[in-house]
Amino acid sequence: MLSLEQRVRYSIPRSALLCDCNEFINMASVTSVNLLALATSAPYINQIQAITNASTDHLSLLSYNSAFTDSILPQNVSVTLVSNESPFNAFHEAGIYQHSTNSIYISSNYGPSNLPIRISVYDLSTGQIRNTTFPNLAAANGGTTYIPPNQLHNTTYPPYMLWCDEGSLTAPSQLLAVDPSTNTSFPLLTSFLGKPFASVNDVRQHPVTGDIWFTDAYYGWYQAFRPEPVIPPQVYRFEPLTGVVQVVATDFDQSNGIEFSPDLRTLYVTDTGAQHWSANDTRPATIYAFDVVGRKTLANRRVFAYSDVGFPDGIHCDTEGNVWSSMADGVHIWNEDGVLIGKLVAGGGSNNFAFLPGAVLIFNNQKLWKVGINVEGRELARDFGLRGGSAGLIRGGTFGSGKD
Repeated sequence: MLSLEQRVRYSIPRSALLCDCNEFINMASVTSVNLLALATSAPYINQIQAITNASTDHLSLLSYNSAFTDSILPQNVSVTLVSNESPFNAFHEAGIYQHSTNSIYISSNYGPSNLPIRISVYDLSTGQIRNTTFPNLAAANGGTTYIPPNQLHNTTYPPYMLWCDEGSLTAPSQLLAVDPSTNTSFPLLTSFLGKPFASVNDVRQHPVTGDIWFTDAYYGWYQAFRPEPVIPPQVYRFEPLTGVVQVVATDFDQSNGIEFSPDLRTLYVTDTGAQHWSANDTRPATIYAFDVVGRKTLANRRVFAYSDVGFPDGIHCDTEGNVWSSMADGVHIWNEDGVLIGKLVAGGGSNNFAFLPGAVLIFNNQKLWKVGINVEGRELARDFGLRGGSAGLIRGGTFGSGKD
C-alpha cells in the first residue's frame, strides 16, 4: 500500500454512495515518442513531460514502440472515465473479479484512524459502484481469486477472493479468504512459522499447483498502523493443503507487486523501496525477474525494468507476455525483453489495475478509468471463463449504493 499524493482524512458510513455520475467515453489519440530525441534533447524531454503533467483530467497514451499501437491498442481506442467523483481514494489496489456477483473488488487507500479499509465494488452488469467491508479484513491491499488446490480442476467450484490483509496494531497481517456472496471469511495464513508478517502486500495463486505466492513489506509500519517489523521484506510460497511456507526470495528494500508470466516460467516482483515514510528516488524502483524452478523455488534473479517515473507497484502480464505495472504517472507496459513499449498516462498516478474482456481498468485514486485494448490479461480466461465467456458480462450504467 503506497500513497502517490498526500493522504486525506475521510470517514465513510457503511453502504455509502460513492458518487452519482455517468460514464464519459471518448476516442483517444496516441502520441508516438521519438526515442532518439528523448535520449538527447532537453526541449523534447520537456515536451513529453508536459503531456504527463497535463493528464490530470484526461488519460493520455504514449507509444514508445510500434508494438503498442500494432498489438496492444485497437485502431480506434476508447477511453472511459467510469468514476471521477469519489469522496475518498476509493480506487487503489487489488481488482479481484468475482463471477458470482460479476463485480470487481478494489481496495481503497488507507486514511488515518479509518480501519477497516473499505472495499469499492464495481458491478460490471449495472455499472453501479458501492463500498463495503468484510469480516476480519482490517487493511485490505492486494488480492486475487483463490480456488482450494483440491478444487482447481472443478470448473463449477465458486472461487473465493484472497486478500492481503496488512493488519493493524492489534490484528495480524494475514492472507484472508473471503466469500462475498455469504459475507464470510477465514484465514489461510497468519504468520511465518509463528513469526508475524510485517504487512503482506500482494498475492498470486499458481494455477497448476494451487500454491500461494505473496510479498511482505513495511508499509503498515511506515503508515503507523502496524508494529515495527521483526522480519525482512520477502517473497513467500505457501501450500494451503499442507501448511508448508517457505521464503523463496529476499534482499529487497520493499517487495511489493508479484506476477507470473503466462507460461509460468518467470516470476516478476516489484521493489518499491523508493517510498518509505517519504520518497527517495535513489532507492529501488525496480521490477525483478526470476526463473521459476520446479514450480516451487526461484533462481536467476535479474533486473527486468526500472521506472523512469516514481516506482512500480501493482503488476500483471497479458497472454502475449507483455508486463504491465502501475506507476506514479499511470501504467507502463514492457515487452518480455524488458523494452518499454507504451504508457497509459493518468495524472495522480496509479497503484494497480485489472484486466477486463477487451479493456483494462485503471485505479487512479479518486478516478476509475477504462481503456480499450486488444490483448487479454493472463488470468482473464480463468476468471471470466467461469461464467462461460465474456459476452454480456459488462454493461455501462450509473453509480448507486449497495448493501454491505
